[in-house]
Amino acid sequence: MAGQQAVERAVASRRERVNEAIDEDLPLAEPERLYEASRYLLQAGGKRLRPTVLLLAAESLADVSPLAADYRSFPAVDGEVDVMRAAVSVEIIQSFTLIHDDIMDDDDVRRGVPAVHREFDLSTAILAGDTLYSKAFENMLETGAPAERSVRALSELATTCTEICEGQSLDIDFEGRAAVTPDEYLRMVELKTAVLYAAAASIPAVILGHDDAVEPLHSYGLDIGRAFQIQDDLLDLTTPTEKLGKQRGSDLVEGKQTLITVHARNQGVDVDDLVDAGSVEAVTETEIDAALDELEAAGSIEFARERARGLVRSGKNHLDALPDNEASDLLASVADYLIEREY
Repeated sequence: MAGQQAVERAVASRRERVNEAIDEDLPLAEPERLYEASRYLLQAGGKRLRPTVLLLAAESLADVSPLAADYRSFPAVDGEVDVMRAAVSVEIIQSFTLIHDDIMDDDDVRRGVPAVHREFDLSTAILAGDTLYSKAFENMLETGAPAERSVRALSELATTCTEICEGQSLDIDFEGRAAVTPDEYLRMVELKTAVLYAAAASIPAVILGHDDAVEPLHSYGLDIGRAFQIQDDLLDLTTPTEKLGKQRGSDLVEGKQTLITVHARNQGVDVDDLVDAGSVEAVTETEIDAALDELEAAGSIEFARERARGLVRSGKNHLDALPDNEASDLLASVADYLIEREY
């Protein structure tokens, strides 16, 4: 299995190709301000992990040398499809969710730059998110896959978007609840975060015509996506603000339920009193450090890390359905990377 540096190189090389494709598939148009706002976060950076998963899944299924094939004319079981269009579609959906998340959470910073509603204005940010949502479906329609497979991919994307909204609603609802069970939390993050990884992993099997691989890849995506979110929750507490791209400890200050706080409450920790800053802007590093110490003492940090490791192990088992090649090996390594990354 490839090491972390190999994964980072694989992600970086595909990120470059995806960035070029975003410029092609989501060009500036009129009204210019709307499209500037729509492209703003996409141009601000991002690892492009989801489109990387999509491209690697396609490479594995087609059993082609990574990066050797033309993503715009990619070998399917009965012709060629534009898998890059699908990759761009998935990344556009990710950007759409970030814009609306920042509006709902009233966050100031995303990817180290002002959030879209801060850089532009609230109305423009809402419209930019809506524009990205529709553009994702337009791009998915342009893969060149046969009609039946194209409709199936669109259906997967539509279901995914509905589930993301359901997960976001649960996340908001959980903030007003005194307690949430670990299973409830995992269901919420499955909907809010993991389903987009599942779509990224399985849509290549759909549009390329590898029906037997659709379900295993979907399950792989769900497992690693849940692990990804648990790691995000851990990083919110452990990664410096300047590296994280947003205020460290913001989830704790905002009262968000995470697997860490769910476990801590079960251990008798008064999570609501861990920080008393009143706002994300007011919290201090000292307060977050003290809260982290208490969560570590309760075993909650290690509990979350072990659950993430278990999900990654489960996700990698689903890759047995793929051909044994460099791309499938990288998919397994990506799963490990998602819980080893530091930001």
